[in-house]
Amino acid sequence: MAKAPEATPPKEGHMSSPIRVGIIGGAGYTGGELIRVLLRHPGVTLAGIHSRSNAGQPLYKVHTDLLGDTDLIFTDTLPTDVDVMFLCMGHGESRKFLEATHPSPSVRIIDLSQDFRLDENGKRPQLNGAPIVYGLPEWNRDDIKKAMHVANPGCFATAIQLGLLPLAKEGWLAEAYTTGITGSTGAGQSLQPTTHFTWRADNISAYKTLTHQHLKEVRQTLKALNPLVDPPVHFVPWRGNFTRGIFVSSTVTCAAPLKDIQELYRRYYQGHPFTHLSSEPIDLKQIVQTNKCVLQLEQAGDKLVVHSAIDNLLKGAVGQAVQNMNLMFALDEKAGLDLKAGSF
Repeated sequence: MAKAPEATPPKEGHMSSPIRVGIIGGAGYTGGELIRVLLRHPGVTLAGIHSRSNAGQPLYKVHTDLLGDTDLIFTDTLPTDVDVMFLCMGHGESRKFLEATHPSPSVRIIDLSQDFRLDENGKRPQLNGAPIVYGLPEWNRDDIKKAMHVANPGCFATAIQLGLLPLAKEGWLAEAYTTGITGSTGAGQSLQPTTHFTWRADNISAYKTLTHQHLKEVRQTLKALNPLVDPPVHFVPWRGNFTRGIFVSSTVTCAAPLKDIQELYRRYYQGHPFTHLSSEPIDLKQIVQTNKCVLQLEQAGDKLVVHSAIDNLLKGAVGQAVQNMNLMFALDEKAGLDLKAGSF
């Protein structure tokens, strides 16, 4: 096995030259959203956008909103001479891609699939001898800064974890009952019966009740945060009749005064630029088109409800991936992510 290269990023906030980025799977929802963000990132140049099915076509032929923004062409050859490669592929495809192509050990990998999120035999998965770090900055930012490779968290997993991390760290989380609703882009671009407009409009439905795949990474993080407890999380996800965004509500038993819980959350997220506690009711429009997570706490007796809202394509996928890249290359964590919500 090749020796893992040392991760030695430059001094924080400074790059001597732009980061050269390659994107594998650039034609889907996450690939397109990543292109949109990185085209406006001050420290990045796009060195290659891979898509077998669209090779030779301009990006704007697939992502029509990019007309006038870029003349880049999709390619079916792997990007070369890159510093970092984002894998925007379907679940199961990233592992196959890496096994087939063997990227240079000097290229950092940020994978947006679920292929490397979970520990294997109690240890992190590895690539070229380097661990693939779980990329939730509000939990393990220091590890991400030193990482060669990152596994980006799932969208529901991000929203649930950001709602529960402070309670778990404090030892105040024994069990959680969680519901969450997601927009249609969470299902990906491939057409399915439940993504047809005529089915999705004016309709909601539950799916993967208590068995959603993101539960495993949620419990893995919560247990790592406080090894003395292993709180069960019972999760019912819903399909929503909107295109993007996730709204999650977790009910837990916590008898501490609400003001003390709010202060716990403020302390935990102090210094984390994208997660914010609101004293007022929250909604999806606050976060759609941004990399934010907004939280709100409500209490009745000893029952606490934690609401969390994120954009599934940004903080739940691409935005968090760029946030991780910024940390890995010692850039400003918010670089390229100063995005405005669509309020109307």
